[in-house]
Amino acid sequence: MIDYATPDDLPALCELLGELFEQEADFRPDPLKQSAGLRLILEQPESGRIFVMREEGRVRPMVSLLATADLRRGGLAFVLEDLIVLRECRGRGIASQLIAHALDFARTERAVQVCLLTDAVNQRAIALYEKLGFVRHGDAPMRCSLC
Repeated sequence: MIDYATPDDLPALCELLGELFEQEADFRPDPLKQSAGLRLILEQPESGRIFVMREEGRVRPMVSLLATADLRRGGLAFVLEDLIVLRECRGRGIASQLIAHALDFARTERAVQVCLLTDAVNQRAIALYEKLGFVRHGDAPMRCSLC
């Protein structure tokens, strides 16, 4: 069953983010920073939502949707971030279910768009996102770190 994450899920969410960030060259796991960021979302639901699935009482996958405004389309938009399924749970369609749930949530909120960024070399993830309706575009991802 897919549900909203709660503050009680913070240790499991940090563990999942640790696994995700170990796969990415640009990030390093830091449970204190991840916990602080997760709390911002959990304590301010208008800023976004974190969806999880639980098996045997344990959080297995997660995905976050962060709220923003789409000024081109004049409406609410979301950024889909931090999709991670524990290695031992992969290959069961869980990621597809979780993303579909997040997209349904965005539709109920009357969002006009959901965007995401993924590593250009992660062909498996790109194929999944395209299968679920995401389309590549010409925008170039960029970052400016402020801390």
